[in-house]
Amino acid sequence: MSKPLFTQAIHAKLFVALMFLCSFTFVSNLHAQANNIDKLQQAYDDAMKDWAYVLKTYVDAQGRTNFKDVAQDIKPLENVVAFIGEVSPANTPSLFPNADAVMAFHINSYNALAMYGVIERDIPDGFTNFFSRASFFKFRDITIGGQTTNLYDYENDVIRPLNEPRAHFALNCMVKDCPRLPMEPFEANSLNATLDELTNEFFAKEKHLYFDHDKKRVYVSEILDFYTEDFVVSGKAKDLPEYINQYLDTPIPSDYKLRFIEYDWRINAQP
Repeated sequence: MSKPLFTQAIHAKLFVALMFLCSFTFVSNLHAQANNIDKLQQAYDDAMKDWAYVLKTYVDAQGRTNFKDVAQDIKPLENVVAFIGEVSPANTPSLFPNADAVMAFHINSYNALAMYGVIERDIPDGFTNFFSRASFFKFRDITIGGQTTNLYDYENDVIRPLNEPRAHFALNCMVKDCPRLPMEPFEANSLNATLDELTNEFFAKEKHLYFDHDKKRVYVSEILDFYTEDFVVSGKAKDLPEYINQYLDTPIPSDYKLRFIEYDWRINAQP
């Protein structure tokens, strides 16, 4: 064999070997990624099992939490909070294949972090003034997917931009005038039906909506005041009945004035 042909043969063998090495590395990386996703999915499933246990065991049919007993059996809730601290749709998008999966994660996470926060604060009576609310919602750090934030920013900067107004009837900050905390986690495959159910339930409760027919007024929860622009394009309170009426058997009369019910910020604990 002449020298040029010999050199070409060597180069060809090196090329084949290099291609094999690259292919092997690529396949190995794919397997590693798949294994990692499987592990993350298992960790997520385990966290949701722990959250389901907490809700079923320590939340009653009225949505009240037995905070004292949760504090005595804190490990499952700690596991949920630890998972949320490491994983989120932002840093692990493959774990959340659609919008409902993303929203279900955020609602469960907000509720779990709020519950944990109440226990972390030694179960206060409530957040009945501006300073106690600011301390709990704005100045208490939480971690979601490796990012430090707080409940206020989490709701306003992450959850609200997802443009699902019914989420306001699912997010629970553990006080009496919050929507009812369900006894099971939110799940992606049933999220739409669950949100509809909770929204209908919310407006069916007198503590969230009632009429004064003598004065031609309808009184609604301050949640509708806090987040008016999420419910109606105009962002004006006078237009809120057009949203609310979707969930009422008898619509709010057009000549009724809308007023807001003062929010009860006391902790929603079991007696």
